[in-house]
Amino acid sequence: MNQGPDRHDVVIVGARCGGAATALLLAKRGLNVLVLERARLGSDTLSTHALMRGGAVLLRRWSLLDRIAAAGTPAIRRTQFHYGDDTTTVSIKPAVGVDALYAPRRTLLDRVLVDAAMAAGAQVRFGVDVTGLERDSTGRVIGVAGRDRGGDEIRAHGWLTIGADGARSLVARDAGAATVRLGAGSGAIVYGYWDGLDVAGYEWFYRPGASAGLIPTNDGAVCVFAGTSTFRFRQELAGDVRAGYLRLLKEVTGADARLAGAAVPRRLYAHPGRPSYIRKPWGPGWALVGDAGQFLDPLSTHGITDALRDAQLLSQAVTAVLRGEDEVAAYSGYEARRDRIAGPLFSAADQLAAYRWTLPDVRRLLLQLSSAMSDEVEELSALSADA
Repeated sequence: MNQGPDRHDVVIVGARCGGAATALLLAKRGLNVLVLERARLGSDTLSTHALMRGGAVLLRRWSLLDRIAAAGTPAIRRTQFHYGDDTTTVSIKPAVGVDALYAPRRTLLDRVLVDAAMAAGAQVRFGVDVTGLERDSTGRVIGVAGRDRGGDEIRAHGWLTIGADGARSLVARDAGAATVRLGAGSGAIVYGYWDGLDVAGYEWFYRPGASAGLIPTNDGAVCVFAGTSTFRFRQELAGDVRAGYLRLLKEVTGADARLAGAAVPRRLYAHPGRPSYIRKPWGPGWALVGDAGQFLDPLSTHGITDALRDAQLLSQAVTAVLRGEDEVAAYSGYEARRDRIAGPLFSAADQLAAYRWTLPDVRRLLLQLSSAMSDEVEELSALSADA
């Protein structure tokens, strides 16, 4: 069925954490926001779950962190780093209003953000497959076209179209978003949810050529991942992911009695890897957040925090435009601030993803990553209350 376009201020493609957070912030500013999502409400997605402090700071700022905790998400108050046979424990100290970290299942986090966006006035439609961008006579993006599950055509127009539709972003592709930085490393991960593991906080394991992690999440489960280079994954794991996963876990964690005595999950999730990248995040009538605009290798455990951060920074730029600032200046400022924060994170994550490091190397890279995250928290904490 053909019909005229629905008209809104902002159309967002993707209702995962980046898109839902952006919708929440823009709807709070009184904008008419429509979000279109291909998946069903409450569906899961690939994720390493772990929130870094920057992400926790933003969820607290938006009055959502308490909802994550109240849903039974374990509070993380320590991180253990296992470098071969050597272990270093770091306590998560209270700072900038956050006294613990969390690793929520995406079925929880994304739903909390969507519910908050809808409560703020955003309209969210699930089961919509966006098929392309629409432009005016000058070439400016003015919205999207797509179809719902019933096959009906959907057209939605707004003065800003935001791509929050992941690494394979249709918005980024159709808008011609340039890749301004591309990593050289590429890491793969395989993970599953284990029950009955005694894990009190984040635990990261490193041995040359491989990594692993234990991440406590909802319902008493622990997300257990094993990681290696994309090249090694294709050579040694792709043919039998389950056997390769268990072999890699044993290689990295050694004789960890907790894993040896626990039941291996029936279902495993695999990400074969892709190089980290940074794309230009805006153009005439369009902008990008989350993996649509920037992707860090999962070994950084920073993807959710990236998405929440970019939602905050883009909403600040949109606010500036609403107040009369030149559009080019406002969105260029968004790009510059994002890149200033993301650049040091990118450099460390890309080297980690290559899996060419020694144990002294990985300690140094993790210190670089930690320093970059601290700088990120400082900048996010300094944003004005209406940003």
